[in-house]
Amino acid sequence: MAHKFHAQGIDATLNTLKVDPTTGLTQAEAATRLSANGPNKLAEEQKKSLAWRILMQFKDFLVIILIIAAAISTAAELQDGFDGFSDLKDALLILGILLVNVIISITQENRADNALKELKNLSSPKAKAKRNGVVTRVDSIDVVTGDIIVLDAGDYIPADLRIIESMNLKVDEAALTGESLPVSKYADKVVAEEAGIGDRVNLASMGTVVTYGRGVGVVYATGMDTEMGKIATMLGQTEEGVTPLQEKLNAFAKTLGIVCIITCALVFGVGFLYNWLDIGVQRDVVDLMLVSVSLAVAAVPEGVAIVATVILAIGVQKMVKQNVIVKRLRAVETLGSTTVICSDKTGTLTQNKMTVVKVFDTEKTYEVTGTGYAPTGEIVTKNGGISKNIELMAKISILCNDAIYNQKEASVIGDPTEAAMLVLAAKVGITKEALENDHKRLQEIPFDSSRKLMSTYNIEGNHVVMNTKGAPDAIIHHATHIYADGTVQPMTDDVRARLLSQNEQFASEALRVLGFAFKEFPNIALSDVNHLVNDPAAEQELVYVGMMCMIDPPRDEVKESIEQCHDAGINVKMITGDHKTTAAAIATNLGIMFEGDEALSGHELNALSDAQLTEKVKTVNVFARVSPEHKVRIVDAVNANNNIVAMTGDGVNDAPSIKKADIGIAMGITGTDVTKEAADMILTDDNFVSIVGAVEQGRTIYGNIRKVTGYLLACNIGEILIILLAIVFALPVPLVATQLLFVNLLTDAFPAFALGMEGKEPGVMKRAPRNPSDPIINKDMRANVAARAICLMLGSLGAFLAGYLGLRNLGLTPEQQLTLGISMCFFTLVAAELLLAFTSKSESFIGIGARLFNNRFLNISTILSLSVLLAVFYIPFLADLFSVVPLSLLQLAICIGFILFILLSSELAKKLHRPTKATNAKRGFAN
Repeated sequence: MAHKFHAQGIDATLNTLKVDPTTGLTQAEAATRLSANGPNKLAEEQKKSLAWRILMQFKDFLVIILIIAAAISTAAELQDGFDGFSDLKDALLILGILLVNVIISITQENRADNALKELKNLSSPKAKAKRNGVVTRVDSIDVVTGDIIVLDAGDYIPADLRIIESMNLKVDEAALTGESLPVSKYADKVVAEEAGIGDRVNLASMGTVVTYGRGVGVVYATGMDTEMGKIATMLGQTEEGVTPLQEKLNAFAKTLGIVCIITCALVFGVGFLYNWLDIGVQRDVVDLMLVSVSLAVAAVPEGVAIVATVILAIGVQKMVKQNVIVKRLRAVETLGSTTVICSDKTGTLTQNKMTVVKVFDTEKTYEVTGTGYAPTGEIVTKNGGISKNIELMAKISILCNDAIYNQKEASVIGDPTEAAMLVLAAKVGITKEALENDHKRLQEIPFDSSRKLMSTYNIEGNHVVMNTKGAPDAIIHHATHIYADGTVQPMTDDVRARLLSQNEQFASEALRVLGFAFKEFPNIALSDVNHLVNDPAAEQELVYVGMMCMIDPPRDEVKESIEQCHDAGINVKMITGDHKTTAAAIATNLGIMFEGDEALSGHELNALSDAQLTEKVKTVNVFARVSPEHKVRIVDAVNANNNIVAMTGDGVNDAPSIKKADIGIAMGITGTDVTKEAADMILTDDNFVSIVGAVEQGRTIYGNIRKVTGYLLACNIGEILIILLAIVFALPVPLVATQLLFVNLLTDAFPAFALGMEGKEPGVMKRAPRNPSDPIINKDMRANVAARAICLMLGSLGAFLAGYLGLRNLGLTPEQQLTLGISMCFFTLVAAELLLAFTSKSESFIGIGARLFNNRFLNISTILSLSVLLAVFYIPFLADLFSVVPLSLLQLAICIGFILFILLSSELAKKLHRPTKATNAKRGFAN
């Protein structure tokens, strides 16, 4: 039946769907339909089974070789007959450790997948649905058949709709039909049943976008029953690939993996050669192969990219608590490199609590009391009365208004500026409900940032009146008459100059000013109104009525955040549609603009070439009266100066500049669906402070990934050096295969991830932005990793030699002496690697201080891991399993001495190493 709704009238459609358009569905009925039809979403790709995912973990070439080597080792042990569990323990232990690694890997992957899925759900579009007679925002996934959906410019269509009201409604259907131009939609048209999708002008499909006008539709299909469901696609819904950082880590891991494999092959080759030449200790070839392959499995850093993904995903979840939804992980990397933030003013730098504080007719200014959306307060007059201009202005502000105001609850759905007008009208004593019943809206010309006007055509008795609001200078320039307390008089040049001067005066007081006007059409039939909408001269020859002055005070916390940006080497630019004087006053208050600085208007910007603008943006931080095209030019100009740009926006016309910027930031409260879809980040509180918090968190996340990468590399390289040097100097192998795998299990699984949960370092916002072209493993990190790996190798080999050669008076056999040396090396290596995580908390010298133990996750994981290590040594079954012996107090003391040597020398190496460049941002910020 769904495919025939375009061939039905509005009443027939509503009857079929069993819904009253004035009240919409009840919440109970919506819940019933949701339960019956399921959520309004497209089917997701079926996840791989657990068995398949486990099998995929074992496909790695080195793991397969290790299993084969373990089987060969077991076969060699069984040549002389089965002697019990000891013949199988190495093979079983290797398989057991590999299985535990698989479980941890799958758990980590699930955690990352779930985190990313939650983030995707957080950024899903909302729909304005009429429930219980009230328009409310609901998640698009909860939209059901029969829902009455209110549509405005910038909204995504949440489901397939039959249009039942349309006001100059146009929809971009490129995602569905490939049609490049927006398609006009009509409520009153009925289309032939055989009409194709592109010709169904009374329908709107899921995933398409409202580009102009407004309308109301009733949902007739959801989820997989929609046209989008049938072709299994949705606008902009593509799987995100790996981020540049993950690509770098993957490439680095592969390169290092090859080096590790070659080194481990060298270990085996040298050992085999020494056996053949009878140099040093003779080693069992099968054991040597097992150790070499185990070392390769343990040393290859294949998990670095997975660790980075989990850290990114969990860090992004933390941002949600700071009112930031990151839609794309790559934005987190870019945040750390941001040098310029281009911010809108209203709601981002200011409180977005618009309140009309003054009204002006043609002669006088009236003060208005009361704040917020509560309709308490009054228009203060000296003689106890207000002019007819004020009453007419309040009337126009209601009729030319799309906000929905709940006077009893003092709440609003829609633009805060329009809400402030409705509150002012309530103070005058006029309500929207009463006025709209007698002055039905016939048609409208939606607000356009190039015109800076919005107009509606309403019934006024037996004729049509156009009511207009917008920028005062635009209203005044288009006006040929003024309304003077009940009479219409010609606009003279002197009056126009006086009104423009008054507008400048209000703007200099940091007030947002809107102008109001009307135009009568006494000879136009109601049926001819549609022709006026496309008339370029429709908004000419206006009758000026007055101005409303609103205040949206700066957010108290923003000034400090802007100073923090400057400390971090980040410049802040204000880009707004407000008057130049208003913008300059607020920018000066916030510390964006200083005495002697220049502000640039859109008109002045038009006179500049691209080259001139590129030079101009180096010194200009305030741009006023700008259009969407201007915003794109500004972003291009700032980028041309080798900057990484973050750009904020909320309207549908902001989408191009948001897409153009390196980081697009949409407003969560006032932003349109189109803007949110184009953005990389969404601010759920529309607050500039949240951007600064996101930059700080982005820097912290990137720093944590570097710390984890450096930590794992130091440990892995240290293990390779231990085995390599022992082989080269003809010593016994100081670690057995199962011990190498166990070390990898403990250090990769717990401390590494806990290190990724590290909080921000002091001074993280005092550093210059990171150069995005810098490799994650830069010269400084390479030196740091090398120092730690060498210290780890020296300390562990020292413990081995102390047990194998130094403690000769214990009455042990050579085999027992070797086992003791291996045990001391193993204990020192594992404990040192676990504790090295604490010295990896910072890439600079830490010393002994409170910050050493401020990571609760790291503290707990280290204690648990050390407990497991002690259990391996002092529970006889585990000691036998891992080929170690319990250590005496003296032996433990010797191991602890080598551990302290490793930790202190690693930390001292940081103090001795000079970074390649300074990192303090006080050197100045970019423009």
